[in-house]
Amino acid sequence: MAVGLFTLFLTTSKNALSQPPLFSSQTYKNSSGDSLLYRFLFPDNDTTRKYPLVIFLHGSGERGNDNNAQLKWGVMNFATDENMKLHPAFVIAPQCPLNMTWSNTTRGKNGEIILQSTASRPMQLLMELIHDVIKKFHVDANRIYITGLSMGGYGTFDALERYPHFFAAAVPVCGSGDVSKATSIAHIPIWMFGGADDPTVNPNLLYDMVNALVKAGAHPGFTEYPGVGHFSWIAAYNDPMMIEWLFSQHK
Repeated sequence: MAVGLFTLFLTTSKNALSQPPLFSSQTYKNSSGDSLLYRFLFPDNDTTRKYPLVIFLHGSGERGNDNNAQLKWGVMNFATDENMKLHPAFVIAPQCPLNMTWSNTTRGKNGEIILQSTASRPMQLLMELIHDVIKKFHVDANRIYITGLSMGGYGTFDALERYPHFFAAAVPVCGSGDVSKATSIAHIPIWMFGGADDPTVNPNLLYDMVNALVKAGAHPGFTEYPGVGHFSWIAAYNDPMMIEWLFSQHK
């Protein structure tokens, strides 16, 4: 990890721990009795306008049932005073249960990612939750964004490839998807991030997705941090240009 990024890591972690509990603790339960823990950021009480909705998917290390660990990385950047003023939005930060994942994929003989026909249970519940929030609150359906890191980066592509006409834009961080589905998501504005020395997520998986999207006619953004390993999300979510870009996207 580069020295500058390590310093940013320490600062970000300290600030995240000192943040007030802006995200309310919630539990979504469906008619079948299945549930999904999540944190919810509410912009304000102005019902005369509609707000964008951001979906934030955490990584594998934040799985559990405390409904708190998913706030550790990245998502608090959407709740700073500056961003709440410049880009007020609803933010859903669900927590994936232990031993489960956001995506449902397998690997091919060459290591390629293959999307399975059925979404994972957490992803199914997340989509139910999103639709429930849209019904209950003043959400701008043309500005629903999804982002995630590591396991959540894979989850971001999983959601895009399963529901290619639902999201207005996406920011997958150190994650990739099924390149055979690139044509179906080529119309979605996507900005990918990763570390050039990531030992956990092979950078080649990101390169393959970028190339597949370009071949399909897309114009994806791709930022690779030289000398950075798996913690590329620290710089990504602290990038004001990324935040500005994300909130400027509309369906």
